[in-house]
Amino acid sequence: MPATVILVHGLRTSATLFRRQVEELGELGIPCDAIDLPGHGRRIGERFTLDGALKTIDDAVTAAEASGTKPYLVGFSLGGYLAIEWVARNPGRVSGLLAAACGTVPSKVIMHGWRIGAKVIHLFPDRGLALNNAVVRMFVPEPGATDVIAGGVALEVMDDVLLSLLRLRPINRLREIDVPVLFVNGRFDHVRAHAKRYLAATRNGRLVTIPGSSHMVSVVRPREFTDALLDGYSDATEWAER
Repeated sequence: MPATVILVHGLRTSATLFRRQVEELGELGIPCDAIDLPGHGRRIGERFTLDGALKTIDDAVTAAEASGTKPYLVGFSLGGYLAIEWVARNPGRVSGLLAAACGTVPSKVIMHGWRIGAKVIHLFPDRGLALNNAVVRMFVPEPGATDVIAGGVALEVMDDVLLSLLRLRPINRLREIDVPVLFVNGRFDHVRAHAKRYLAATRNGRLVTIPGSSHMVSVVRPREFTDALLDGYSDATEWAER
């Protein structure tokens, strides 16, 4: 049986972010599981915690392991940071990792700046929902924009997530990972400042930069993102079978 692909979404989004990838993987007969992190999607209303998010990934990996194969873990943005952390903490449990749109080491200046911005936006009567959706629809073509917001917009998790990100050390963690790691970034992604440092820290890594894409690479360039995912999946499967 083919190995399961586990998809971990980004901040404020949900599992619906990966609708296109879920459909295409299904057509190819590759099982996949797009999960919702605490406070997101079907779990809006829960408190986001780092431990809870990592447990969510762990539960998905445990379920996928029941097939007798090692799953392939894909994380976008927040999901990418979490996936790196989880794989480093759990050696030998996945065949490989795709870390997308998470190529900047979280810093206090950036995280606290975003926290201040989020608190100002939360003063709006709708907590910033209309602004969020307008920005998504402005920069993400359909049907991707609808996919981004279809599972709900997690407006209340910002502070907890940003503080949690400050606890992570992705470059240090990448040095501990021996499975194949594929980094995927959009050419115009604002979160790829340290992409080369990430790659240099990785024992078995590759970097793919997708032309014409912003941060939301999986929905702005879904075909190219899925192609990269399948390429990474194939490499990881071959590596796991050696």
